[in-house]
Amino acid sequence: MTTQQYLVLHLTDADGSALAEGEDRRMLESWADEGVEAGTVGLGSPVAGRDRAKSVVVRDGRTIVTDGPFPEFKEWFAGYDILEAESIEQAAAYMAKHPTALAGRVLILPTVEHSWETDD
Repeated sequence: MTTQQYLVLHLTDADGSALAEGEDRRMLESWADEGVEAGTVGLGSPVAGRDRAKSVVVRDGRTIVTDGPFPEFKEWFAGYDILEAESIEQAAAYMAKHPTALAGRVLILPTVEHSWETDD
């Protein structure tokens, strides 16, 4: 069976998870164990808070580095995972077991090749 790779972004309330730490940890460990056993979950990690984040843009040849995300963010990018699944529906069913699905939002993005990498 052919699988697709997906980038999963975890978005939460800016103040963190609404789940109790023990429940959050139990769900996350169960989710990770299932994913490792099935070969679904690959790299992943939580990320530091907004106080340690930077934004980088280059305009007119000048690099501009500013603190944190844009102030209009209502949700915080809390972490990411790389998944292998047969379909986006399968990836979504698996991600529904992650604590972020209860306490925030999970975005699932299929990865694709650059246009110059295809043999068209």
